[in-house]
Amino acid sequence: MPKTETGAFNKSCGISASGLSGLGAVRYNLEAADLYELALRGGEARLTANGALVAYTGQHTGRSPKDKFVVRDANTENKVWWDNNKSISPAQFEALHADFVAHARSKDLFVQDLRGGADPANTLPVRVIAEFAWHSLFIRNLLIRPERAELATFVPKMTIINLPSFKADPARHGTRTDTVIAVDLTRMIVLIGGTAYAGEMKKSVFTALNYLLPDNGVMPMHCSANVGPAGDSAVFFGLSGTGKTTLSADPSRTLIGDDEHGWGKDGIFNFEGGCYAKTIRLSAEAEPEIYATTQRFGTVLENVVLDDRRRPDFDDGSLTENTRCAYPLDFIPNASGTGRAGHPKNIIMLTADAFGVMPPIARLTPAQAMYHFLSGYTAKVAGTERGVTEPEATFSTCFGAPFMPRHPSEYGNLLRKLIAEHKVDCWLVNTGWTGGAYGVGKRMPIKATRALLTAALDGSLKDVEFRTDPNFGFEAPVAVAGVDSVILDPRSTWSDPAAYDNQAKKLVSMFIDNFGKFEDHVDASVRGAAPQLRQAAE
Repeated sequence: MPKTETGAFNKSCGISASGLSGLGAVRYNLEAADLYELALRGGEARLTANGALVAYTGQHTGRSPKDKFVVRDANTENKVWWDNNKSISPAQFEALHADFVAHARSKDLFVQDLRGGADPANTLPVRVIAEFAWHSLFIRNLLIRPERAELATFVPKMTIINLPSFKADPARHGTRTDTVIAVDLTRMIVLIGGTAYAGEMKKSVFTALNYLLPDNGVMPMHCSANVGPAGDSAVFFGLSGTGKTTLSADPSRTLIGDDEHGWGKDGIFNFEGGCYAKTIRLSAEAEPEIYATTQRFGTVLENVVLDDRRRPDFDDGSLTENTRCAYPLDFIPNASGTGRAGHPKNIIMLTADAFGVMPPIARLTPAQAMYHFLSGYTAKVAGTERGVTEPEATFSTCFGAPFMPRHPSEYGNLLRKLIAEHKVDCWLVNTGWTGGAYGVGKRMPIKATRALLTAALDGSLKDVEFRTDPNFGFEAPVAVAGVDSVILDPRSTWSDPAAYDNQAKKLVSMFIDNFGKFEDHVDASVRGAAPQLRQAAE
């Protein structure tokens, strides 16, 4: 048993239930002030001039997807998409768990009892056991915090043990390196070692919910969501850099959440109780609500450089471009207090097309929506990664492949069913380049994107004239009030239309090649929603 156990928790269901024994002090469900004090006293973090806590994660400044493993056992054998998930055996996990327990002996630990999922019928009680106080504050910010009175009867259904100082042994544990994120989806235990990057904890909860919820008819989604005054909710799918967080942060609409949601029989619900926003080049002018959270007590800044007066320098990416802030959702003025809303009226799929081929907005049929959901397209641009010298297509199925334990067709079919059942309008929005590919064209004007998005959400876009895109087959508007009509037809924005045709042919080929792995898992209508190769102009 631990030497001391302090804080509010279920005394009959303490940390010993996780197999941990011989520990130092164990502190349960501490709030921000106590965690600040202990993080600073332990040298884990620094205080900024405006009261936020800043921590540095060392060599790992992002997730380590190649070091994530799922236990392959009788329950997961036929449920998990093994082409996308690396496996370890139950025996290897048992050895890893035993070594985690041994490593934790005599350590002081921090425990948070939290929930993933704002829908009471689909919530997952999660216990997070952390080596660092700042990690405990981070996950307390990110997940849903039960009322203090609930902690006396809290029983976890999932346990995460996060020990950054633990080093895995590839020979003994079946890992790739000494970093490990091991997920047992049968016993709902996650072991994180060899990395201090805090995002691994929250994404482990997302992985578990992605595995569990489809059996309940609930669609787990890597998306942001908001809701208008009339209760008209909207969902925004998109990979990093497409504007998912920025475009859902609309002052005229209530923010449900910025990253992970479920869609069930009663509508949509946030998985989280906080936000984990990128801060690189963050400014008060461009994103005032997010910027304000970084200037207050309770927010955790991750890998943000401080100047000599301890003020965050959000333009400094010397440690990583993936600088982050983690804060409770109620730090955003127009955030939902419930994390729930009705069935969406609109689904927005965001892409940053650096090839300059796609229109700024297009209307999708249900079959096209499933096709583009399974494709999960965006593009990297030159200079973002070593060796990238021209636009490079990125396909991340379901807009979140690293967190999808099941085969994508399960999620795609569930999404298509919900779209049809609730008559949802689906839109593809390109926040990427116009007038040419990256390096020649320019970024899609945010003013135009917001105008088109507003028209889609208020229903007025459905009443305009549409044309059929000759490459992708979806419908694009011909003219929209307040938007330059030229920008609506990407080919007309290029100085050389033949060059556009060649670029379009190149991108269409990439879509077709990528979708080959899904063709046996979808019906003819979805296969028919694929873009078509056309002869490039002479």
